[in-house]
Amino acid sequence: MATSLGKAPVGAALAEPSEPVPDREYFWNVPNTITVVRLAVIPVLIAFPMYPDPVSSRIVAWLFVIAAFGDLVDGWAARRGQQVTKIGKLLDPLADKITIATALIVLLVMDRIPDEALVLVVVIVSRELAVTGLRGIASAGGHVVAAGVGGKVKTLAQNIAVGCLLFPRGTLGLPNHQIGVALLAVATALTFWSGYVYFADYFRNEAARSR
Repeated sequence: MATSLGKAPVGAALAEPSEPVPDREYFWNVPNTITVVRLAVIPVLIAFPMYPDPVSSRIVAWLFVIAAFGDLVDGWAARRGQQVTKIGKLLDPLADKITIATALIVLLVMDRIPDEALVLVVVIVSRELAVTGLRGIASAGGHVVAAGVGGKVKTLAQNIAVGCLLFPRGTLGLPNHQIGVALLAVATALTFWSGYVYFADYFRNEAARSR
């Protein structure tokens, strides 16, 4: 029986060209692990009002500083090790929001934030809840709203303000309480502005996709 030269085997005609399979994203990488560890400061903050003495204040304040520094480290580790994941983009800012909101509520309970600054706390917590909701809506649509430069700057301002308020009054001879309240006002302005940018960018992108 004659055979046709140059023809591929029958099975080869049905084979589809192989496509590269994207690398699988693992949750327990170094950056995400650091993010989860940072959340350990939350129960410490919740217990803080029961131990308001100067020694406990310093311990809690330094733990908060370490957790805030961990925010910088996990971002650096994610970029350095090319371990930026979708869950990490959502979890990292969420950890910031939960920690800051918990700290602000605790500081209010302990009267370390004056009554006239209550509106600052309300604005910060409301904005964080709104942006978290926005991220949930975007995630449902298959999109990720990652932290931008404005969000990182406001987080830094919030962390410094809260850190100043957590330390006992007169730490290192500085009026850290007054400095903390002033920085909280600055952080509130940055928080409101960065929230506006997130929502404006989201609705602008949605309008562009619908065209």
